[in-house]
Amino acid sequence: MNWDWDKLQEKRQRQGNTPPPPQDDFDDSEINEPPRARRSPFGGRPPEGENPFAKIPRMNLPGGKVFLLVALAVVGLWLLSGIYIVNPDEQGVVLRFGKYNRTEGPGPHYAWPVPIESVYKPQVTQILRSEVGFRSVGQSATFQQGQVRTIPEEASMLTGDENIVNVQFSVQYKISDPVQYLFNVSAPTALVRNAAEAAMREVIGNSEIDSAITDGKLKIQNEATLLLQTILDRYGAGIQVIAAQLQDVHPPQEVIDAFKDVASAREDKSRIINEAEAYRNELLPRARGQAAALQNQAEAYSATRVRTAEGDAARFDVLRVEYEKAPKVTEQRLYYEMVEDVLSQADEKVVMDGSAASRALPYLTLPGLSAPAAPRLLEKK
Repeated sequence: MNWDWDKLQEKRQRQGNTPPPPQDDFDDSEINEPPRARRSPFGGRPPEGENPFAKIPRMNLPGGKVFLLVALAVVGLWLLSGIYIVNPDEQGVVLRFGKYNRTEGPGPHYAWPVPIESVYKPQVTQILRSEVGFRSVGQSATFQQGQVRTIPEEASMLTGDENIVNVQFSVQYKISDPVQYLFNVSAPTALVRNAAEAAMREVIGNSEIDSAITDGKLKIQNEATLLLQTILDRYGAGIQVIAAQLQDVHPPQEVIDAFKDVASAREDKSRIINEAEAYRNELLPRARGQAAALQNQAEAYSATRVRTAEGDAARFDVLRVEYEKAPKVTEQRLYYEMVEDVLSQADEKVVMDGSAASRALPYLTLPGLSAPAAPRLLEKK
């Protein structure tokens, strides 16, 4: 600020004004005078209706423009702070003066800066996980799964047959409605854990311990998932339950040995049943095949015998007609045919003349017969 007091005093003297009072002296009387009777600070009383400060020169403020530029820059930065980007896995929830205004999808958007509007960007596609009955305490360098810490007050549950069982399970979920998720519940993570524990306790309470430990786990998981979703919808939490997965189900430590024996017996039973079913599945097709083969053979044999019998009967009818015409000739021909048929089936044949045949004693050795049968045949012949 430039203020040349000496030049101002000289200018007033040239204009005929009374000289100003000395700077070192201060007249207290002017302070006590009424406002209308006070003198002008530059000497003399100004005329009526004239502004006493009109002749005071304006102060030269070279920093005023800088201040204006700084103010404009601050306002511009404040307005630019309203630009925000919603990622593909997010949704932008905009509040205006603390009240819900709109929801924006992925991409660049603009909202009035704070305190007019504020933006929340929850991740709606991320799969969240809540653990009940245990807590993961970190990843182990030796094993793929991390170490866990059991929470007994959450894991101990009562089954339908009044047995205690320790249940450890996890819940996978995601945000389905970001507005409800942000404003209907204050602690969504704790809500999911408490609701999941309540749902699992109800399902376990309707199940027997054998089913919970062995082959009923899938049914328990499905029922707990549906019940948990119903509870969260009742609260309007804006959460979609993906799955409730049982991590470990076992009886208390005091009786775990007895349950292991029971489980081992069940496994042996299942193994024996499976082996028996496998043997049955192997034996039944083979027996069916053999039965079908025997049936086919019997049918073929039956057809052969029937056709043979029919042929023999027809041949007998023909022979009977021929025999009636020429009995001796027919009988001789039948004899030769029979001898031919018998000799064709013999492996060795011996031919003797009449003199040798009279000296030989041919016989046929048959089981149960002590006397030779050949002479009788010769005599008959």
